[in-house]
Amino acid sequence: MSAFLEYLLSGIAVGCGFALLASGLVVIHRVTQVVNFAQGMFAVVAGLTAGSLLSAGLPHGVAELAAVAVAGLTGLLVGLIATGRPGTSPLSALIVTLGLGFLAYAIEIMVWDDNPHSFAGLGGAVTIAGARIQRQSFLVIVVAAVVFALLAVFFGRTYLGKALSACASNPYAARAVGIDVTRMGLIAFALGGVLGGAAGVLLTPLQPISYNSDVLLITNGFAAAVLGGLTRPGVALAGALTLGVAEAMVAGYYEASYQTVVALALMLTIMVWRASRRTTLQEEAAR
Repeated sequence: MSAFLEYLLSGIAVGCGFALLASGLVVIHRVTQVVNFAQGMFAVVAGLTAGSLLSAGLPHGVAELAAVAVAGLTGLLVGLIATGRPGTSPLSALIVTLGLGFLAYAIEIMVWDDNPHSFAGLGGAVTIAGARIQRQSFLVIVVAAVVFALLAVFFGRTYLGKALSACASNPYAARAVGIDVTRMGLIAFALGGVLGGAAGVLLTPLQPISYNSDVLLITNGFAAAVLGGLTRPGVALAGALTLGVAEAMVAGYYEASYQTVVALALMLTIMVWRASRRTTLQEEAAR
């Protein structure tokens, strides 16, 4: 029972990190219709940056916030390159983000080398029903809950959030009322960078990262986002939690090397199910 509880809570914590990454994918796709394959890079950049800043003597909190800000600026830069030119199609922008993700490999190796890096997070552990749970896991869960609550307030109550939602709902109508859709897209990329960066600084103490960790991160984040159709952060959160717990159970009771297979299998199953469901609805509508 204690092992099950340990796997469950650690899986929820990792799932919350995946959810932050997935929410960045959802925000960017809703506003720009672009699937950002550089999303995992934001988490890697933030995690590695936070480790470097802590090594340079910056205190915890300051270093992590600065790293998240760097990830946000990186997201803005990716948005400028991928969508800054008017008339760029979502498919073209997708290819650009994929290329930027590979370019980031070289930059990250030059700056941080190709070895896994980590740093100490919130120290200590809590024992619950015999299960020893790291305090960092609880920190990830709490921060993710706060971030999703703030996102709900941001999109539902603020002018900027409503402008982003308007671009997502109908970009042509948004332009008609004076909203700069291109600028909103850049803001979405910056916000995606911040969300990805938050995932990176929270997960790095739990899972050491290296230049190519973005593959695992984007696979899990994309699988969670696909569950919500790349449009609903709440459903993506549920998908990420399910994915995190499933991977923790597979690693705990079977073999850790099969964790990625869980994400891929889930993603493919959902995509096949959605495609078949869409086909069925189209056939019913045609009758």
